[in-house]
Amino acid sequence: MQLTRYTDYGLRTLMYVAMQPERTQLFRIAEITEVFDLSANHVSKVVHHLGKLGYLETIRGKSGGFRLGIPAHKINIGTVVRQLENSLAPIDCQKPYCIFTPACQLKGVLSEAVNAYLGVLDKYNLQDVVSNSEQMRALLPGIPVKVVLQN
Repeated sequence: MQLTRYTDYGLRTLMYVAMQPERTQLFRIAEITEVFDLSANHVSKVVHHLGKLGYLETIRGKSGGFRLGIPAHKINIGTVVRQLENSLAPIDCQKPYCIFTPACQLKGVLSEAVNAYLGVLDKYNLQDVVSNSEQMRALLPGIPVKVVLQN
């Protein structure tokens, strides 16, 4: 199963924000588009949607931006995917219509597979997927990496 770009952009945005919990300044759409080389129009729609869902707190105006609206450990990945995806149906038997539809058992198997897929995503929260934030930061230009000295 492949997620839509919309969900991908939403997850990337949430991860980017969550991996910088100490940051005090608001995040901006332009920053997300630059870091991930994405369309500002698409990111704007995703950020707006994430704000409506409560995952991001969005502040309008000249000095506006966004930040997490819920602590990262309370944001379940499976729930986010369900809310951002238009459809999780693995197959559309109606377009074009499949003559096997009335007796088909494949759609049940595929439905079971989707449920298993979502079951795995449900085991993780946003904090889990950014627990290696120092490694992730090292991949991003312009973001300082904390140096931990070992004795």
